[in-house]
Amino acid sequence: MNPQPLDQLRKIVARLRAADGCPWDREQTHSSLRGHLIEEAYEVVDAIDRNNDADLREELGDFLLQVVLHAQIASEDGRFTLDDVAKAISEKLVRRHPHVFGDTKLDNTAEVLTQWEQIKRAEKSKNGVTPSVLDGVARALPGLLRANDIQKKAARAGFDWAEAVEVLVKVREELSEAEFALHANEQDNLEEELGDLLFAVVNLARKSKIDPEVAMHKANEKFVRRFKAMEKLITASGRKLEDCDLAAMDEAWNQVKKTEKA
Repeated sequence: MNPQPLDQLRKIVARLRAADGCPWDREQTHSSLRGHLIEEAYEVVDAIDRNNDADLREELGDFLLQVVLHAQIASEDGRFTLDDVAKAISEKLVRRHPHVFGDTKLDNTAEVLTQWEQIKRAEKSKNGVTPSVLDGVARALPGLLRANDIQKKAARAGFDWAEAVEVLVKVREELSEAEFALHANEQDNLEEELGDLLFAVVNLARKSKIDPEVAMHKANEKFVRRFKAMEKLITASGRKLEDCDLAAMDEAWNQVKKTEKA
């Protein structure tokens, strides 16, 4: 009988990590795999953004490999196994969904999220940890994503702006403070003020029901698209990009923008 696919994957990873397995796989640790885990997560997101099922299936497999590798490394030291990982998340899902697996009745997503946070804080209290509303936001998250998660948690506790237009006032205030630091040549203060400005812009996006990471991704893609088009336009005119001054590049950039809007 052929092994189930997940069991087969687990056995393959164990074989790769064995004494006579692959030298690269044997050398890996939780720390050395950290970058690979993050990279694979982004590649999954990229496949989702491109709406490509074949690539998504492959990238999810690569991501699953990272999970199995970490579990295998831990199991070799007798700390935990892949089954322990699966058991823990299964128990957590049941525990934090009493409206599905119990008698609790909830009407909407907002109530579900509030209940999730309440259960999570209660769990931490039982473990002797003084819980915070902001617990659970990973420090390793990209800045915009972490800011958005922090703000959402604070908002569920009632610490939030009433309307998006109120946040716009805060954005203008932070921009003014960053401008002052720039003109005063206060580099350390400028860094802090720019951080405050970015945090306020994330708040504006969140209150406007826009994912700041998605908005930033689209802005990056638009810049890349226009810059490459500008390069082609300059090359088609018989010039090289490195020989053009800013005015010439700006003229080509504006032509590209006009073409896009036409």
